Amino acid sequence: MLTACGEVAQLPLAAGIGGHPKLPPPNPTLIPTVNIAQAISWPVYGKPTAAPGMAVNAFATGLDHPRWLYVLPNGDVLVAETNAPQHPEASKGIKGWLMKQFMDKAGAGSPSANRITLLRDTNGDGVAEVRTVFINGLNSPFGMALIGNDFYVANTNALMKFPYHNGVTQIVQSGIKILDLPAGPINHHWTKNLLASRDGTRLFVTIGSNSNVGENGIDNELGRAAIWEVDLKSKCHRIYSSGLRNPNGLAWELDNGTLWTVVNERDEIGSDLVPDYLASVTYGSFFGWPYSYFGRHWDERVQLQRPDWVANADVPDYALGSHTASIGLVFSKNTVWPAPFNNGAFIGQHGSWNRKPRSGYRVIFVPFKDGKPFGMPVDVLTGFVNEDGEAFGRPVGVVLDKQAALLVADDVGNSVWRVTASHTTQKTN
Repeated sequence: MLTACGEVAQLPLAAGIGGHPKLPPPNPTLIPTVNIAQAISWPVYGKPTAAPGMAVNAFATGLDHPRWLYVLPNGDVLVAETNAPQHPEASKGIKGWLMKQFMDKAGAGSPSANRITLLRDTNGDGVAEVRTVFINGLNSPFGMALIGNDFYVANTNALMKFPYHNGVTQIVQSGIKILDLPAGPINHHWTKNLLASRDGTRLFVTIGSNSNVGENGIDNELGRAAIWEVDLKSKCHRIYSSGLRNPNGLAWELDNGTLWTVVNERDEIGSDLVPDYLASVTYGSFFGWPYSYFGRHWDERVQLQRPDWVANADVPDYALGSHTASIGLVFSKNTVWPAPFNNGAFIGQHGSWNRKPRSGYRVIFVPFKDGKPFGMPVDVLTGFVNEDGEAFGRPVGVVLDKQAALLVADDVGNSVWRVTASHTTQKTN
């Protein structure tokens, strides 16, 4: 019944994409728009549709909700098999109960496997022949980073460090907690991502908000909706960038070394608002959440406004479409990929629940020129939703492997897909 309620987008998805998206007036409704693709997983031999000139094959299948990827220096691929932690407070009330039903339908209701799995392609055919449990017993792990012989994992509630030696397929030693990360009984956006600084002395950590627009109280947002900068020697941190509702992907742009992130924006003010975005971030930057969106567009739902902050809110570089749930981010700058894929960003769009018609459920490429987004995005992988509106899969994390092929974590399809330009394609299945 609720899925049939709500409004419909008045603008095409493309209107909310690019450096100057169209932002119509908010259109809140008594019952939010709910339009979730029922998760059913892939049929036998099913796989996404690659763009012309590209090929896709299954690098690994039969995983347990794989969401994030990391490539080690020797080429081993790590997969965080993970899901939301138990947070009973978030399920209280009618809205909490409804959101739990929505997450179950979207394929995100199963318990977290709480592990990182290692995948190794031993013969170079583009398929992982070796699979081992790399680290077990974690707490909704997500981001990973290797600095020297120190392997860092972002659990939902803590930054952990483990010893690593080149080529090992399992770590059995207990991790050392570096510092606590915001969690607690609500823990609305639970994923925490990691990216090492160029000199290896710091880690950047993404921390999502604890609500949609601060409705759980600003006190519950302390340290959240931000990117932290952690000094690994002192184990202290500072807020590097804030006002980011739910940042996930982090990457260094390869021309000028600028830090970029992809951010999931707010819901429940219409199918056309608010575009998720790709943004370059600097120390002290503020992107408006919860008080404003896409720069200085006020959100009147927020009770305690901060006009002084909104007046100086940063405008994101590039809108990615409303409710696309853009999560994964990796930059490409190499001759393995033909133009325009040789300079720009691959982005995994997990897919909408708050938009009619649906958005996301695809992997896109945003071309770059002179260190900035340039032009419209190009589809890389599609076909995650069938004609009946059911989801075979949902793309999340993206990385480039040692051969510069694109790996995509698919948490509903329980697979990792490998995408190559046709002229570089190895064995596919």
